[in-house]
Amino acid sequence: ENLSQNFIKSSFEHPTTANPSYTPRHQFSMLSNAVQRLSRSVSRSSRVITSRASPASLVQKRGYHDSIVEHYENPRNVGSLNKDDSNVGTGLVGAPACGDVMKLQIKVDDNGQIIESKFKTFGCGSAIASSSVATEWVKGKTVDEVLAIKNSDIAGHLKLPPVKLHCSMLAEDAIRAAVSDLKSKQQKKKAA
Repeated sequence: ENLSQNFIKSSFEHPTTANPSYTPRHQFSMLSNAVQRLSRSVSRSSRVITSRASPASLVQKRGYHDSIVEHYENPRNVGSLNKDDSNVGTGLVGAPACGDVMKLQIKVDDNGQIIESKFKTFGCGSAIASSSVATEWVKGKTVDEVLAIKNSDIAGHLKLPPVKLHCSMLAEDAIRAAVSDLKSKQQKKKAA
């Protein structure tokens, strides 16, 4: 508002009122010029405002790496497996502090190698991205090999900001919980 007031004020402080020889035509011309300057100024400031509000610039300003955005916008392995299958392990973990909940499932073949993994996550983009990466990394590995996946590996791959490290911790916990569930099912199966 100050900008528009200054333009209008400057146009009326012109010597038109001091000099009676200025005709209404001159006054109209000066007012028209002031309106054009104001219009240009407003259009420049609106461009700045709209560029600040664009989603792409918000992502960049908040410091999210492209890998987080990629896994958030195109998550891999979303879905569920049959939890009653004895070859499927389900890990359900949550973080009460932030409200994120993550379900990660793994399915193994007869040799103990993970052939399929799925996830469902309720939470922020970093939690979804961490889940997506975790499901990609566990495929093709044995149950014991996936226990070597650490939250620091996931956080490093995604380049998570420090305030989002808990998301990678959830992914590690979900992997461990899924392996634990699978092992308990397999022990029950052997005992039967």
